[in-house]
Amino acid sequence: MKRSATRPVLITDAEKSQDQQLHSREIRYAVMMGLRVVCLITGALLAYYRVPLWGVWSSLCVVGMVLLPWMAVIIANDRPARSEHTLRGRMRRGRPGDEQSTAASLPTAEHRTFDPDDNP
Repeated sequence: MKRSATRPVLITDAEKSQDQQLHSREIRYAVMMGLRVVCLITGALLAYYRVPLWGVWSSLCVVGMVLLPWMAVIIANDRPARSEHTLRGRMRRGRPGDEQSTAASLPTAEHRTFDPDDNP
C-alpha cells in the first residue's frame, strides 16, 4: 500500500535522532549539576570566611542548591518541541491551504526520491 505525500520530505528537515537528543539532555543535566556543586563550594567558602553580606550570598547559594536539581530533572526529561509547534516549523510550512507558498519554498534543484514500494 503506497502512501501519497503532498510534498517530499528532505533529510535536512528530519529531527535529531533519539541518541542525539538524549546526549544533549545529558550534557544539560551535567552542566546544571556542576553549577550546583559550584554553589555548594561557594557557600562553604562564604561560611568559612564570613564575607560582607554573608547572609545574602549564602541565601543565594542555598536557593541555587535547592532549585538547580529540580530544574535539571525537568529539563533533562523534556523532549525538544516538534517542528510543527515551533515558529521555524510554522514559517517553513506556510499557511494551511496555501499550496503556492509551500511549492515556492521548495528548492529548485531536483532531488532523488526513494520509494521502497517500487521494484527496479
